[in-house]
Amino acid sequence: MMQRVSKWSTGAAVLAFVLHAGAAKSAIAQGSGIDGINAIQAYEGTWKTEMEHFNTAYSKAGKESTTLQNDCWKSGEFYACHQVVNGESKALIVFTYDSTTKAYTTYPITLDGRAAGHGKLVIEGNVWTYPWEDTENGKTTYFRVVNTFTTPKTIEFRQEYSTDQKSWTLMAKGTEVKQ
Repeated sequence: MMQRVSKWSTGAAVLAFVLHAGAAKSAIAQGSGIDGINAIQAYEGTWKTEMEHFNTAYSKAGKESTTLQNDCWKSGEFYACHQVVNGESKALIVFTYDSTTKAYTTYPITLDGRAAGHGKLVIEGNVWTYPWEDTENGKTTYFRVVNTFTTPKTIEFRQEYSTDQKSWTLMAKGTEVKQ
């Protein structure tokens, strides 16, 4: 699951492109020579998503089924994905990659033209993590969306939060299957 513009819901565009720094090769691309910004092409296409939300301080219990379409393209050192959820345009997510630091940065842009900030994408093998944090009243809470590519056409994902970055509370989990 790409990070969606809304941190808490699959119905909004990807935030876990709140997205975040790491090594450059995914298991999907290993052996094919695809790395750096080109690794993002793994998200291209239409995905059927099944998700279960759990009752936590940051989420409400429920189930959700969506169709996510990522129309992606590369231009120079930029990779962009237009996200459409259940037939509705949600966001344009622009990815950059710094080959010297092997860091990915994401920039979601909403339909009203506002940039929803930026984030990181950390790619370590077949595990792609979008970490972010939120500080309120002096207390920092850490969030992340973890995508595990179990095959090139299947992603198992989870959304979690933590106050110490050691113990994580599961907010949601699910599967995306490329159609």
